Amino acid sequence: MACAAVLVPGLLRGPVGAICSQAALLKSTRGALRHLTLTSIMKSKRKTDHLERTANALRQEVVTAAKVCGTANESPSVKRLRLLVADQDFSFKAGQWIDFFIPGVSVVGGFSICSSPRLLEQERVIELAVKYTNHPPAVWIHKQCALDSEVAVRVGGEFFFDPQPADASRNLVLIAGGVGINPLLSILRHAADLHRERANQGSGYEIGTIRLFYSAKNTSELLFKKNILDLVNEFPGKIACSLHVTKQTTPISAELKPYITEGRITEKEIREHISRETLFYICGPPPMTDFFSKQLENSHVPKEHICFEKWW
Repeated sequence: MACAAVLVPGLLRGPVGAICSQAALLKSTRGALRHLTLTSIMKSKRKTDHLERTANALRQEVVTAAKVCGTANESPSVKRLRLLVADQDFSFKAGQWIDFFIPGVSVVGGFSICSSPRLLEQERVIELAVKYTNHPPAVWIHKQCALDSEVAVRVGGEFFFDPQPADASRNLVLIAGGVGINPLLSILRHAADLHRERANQGSGYEIGTIRLFYSAKNTSELLFKKNILDLVNEFPGKIACSLHVTKQTTPISAELKPYITEGRITEKEIREHISRETLFYICGPPPMTDFFSKQLENSHVPKEHICFEKWW
């Protein structure tokens, strides 16, 4: 991962509850946690290591204990992980990532959170979706991780959406490639929570429209399809999506067909949504993020309205 611009500062806090309740989560001693952190940092020496790539990124100082409370296969190559974080002081902003410390694994992982801050507030849970690679943290998640496995996490990143109630209303355009959907799904879910809060309470931040453009190789690699379409159906006229597949070889289901375009996301599609009230968030392979951020700048979108993050 790499990070780009900070758009709106601030931290979200709120009431907390528990689901996956594991009261013994914080039994790990501070000394053991500190040893795990320092050992991992010292041994993570690969040039492409997450800690080196994000060395200059803003991150929290505190490393927090977490416990695996759920796993599922999100696609043939991506595993979804639910982590219980019992520490009441732990928080994050929609779009941020975590440093992921695994006992016995010297390399530190870096994974974007795909859940909303509201889920953490209500259930003390965060979610990740990790693609299988030969990187040791990804191998551990896919092959060794089990329920109640203990890890440690630390929040970082300057790619986030965290508006305050009095901020000006903004539209969002989210552009995702592959597993780059993770931080953008967090932002999409947060935007949906803001819509609900405004509708139910008549107060809070008034968000505009949200449009998601999401590209993957085929429909089986389009992650979180049901979650995305559920939000589109819950907020017609407010949330919309355009799902792209570049190498589809099987028939597309009737449910997905209205939302699917075969071929890459185009500059023309994105340009149609440019306005003074619109913020653009881009996450995907570096060539994709470079292309769209440059095209938006060439279309005179202010740099402070373009936020991007690259994944490797």
